[in-house]
Order: sequence, then structure tokens, then C-alpha cells
Amino acid sequence: MKLNVRLFATLKEHAGSNLLNIELSDSASVETLLTSLAAQVPALAPSLKTVLVAVNNEYAFRDQKINTGDEIALFPPVSGG
Repeated sequence: MKLNVRLFATLKEHAGSNLLNIELSDSASVETLLTSLAAQVPALAPSLKTVLVAVNNEYAFRDQKINTGDEIALFPPVSGG
């Protein structure tokens, strides 16, 4: 399946774009997505260890399955007071 992945904040700076296209197997999980993105864009690899992932506007765990047509967004962790 082909997916579009939206990147925000420092992630888009590291990737040089706010949108990445990636192709994954039909049984892919969020973890599979992150592993594939690290291979496709090595500059993202360190950030992907702590990234927040949203699938269809809801935060997702790494074992969640991804389906064709899902909207994927990646956010760096946020901290502050």
C-alpha cells in the first residue's frame, strides 16, 4: 500500500519536506512504518525513537495496523510546563 506521511516541527526540517510518500506491505504496523522511514530518510532515524504517531487523527501505538488510505502524521514529543 502507498501512504502519505505528514511531518511536523523538527521532523519536517530533518526530512526537508512536510510530506513523505512510502510504500508498505498490506499488513504493516506503525513500527513497520517507522522502520521503513528510518531507512528511507536516515536523518529522521534518531527522532523516530520518540516520535508521536497519529493515524486518522488519533494517537497510535507502535503495534497498531495501518490500512490503505489512513492519514498518518508524525510529531516530535512535546515538553514544557
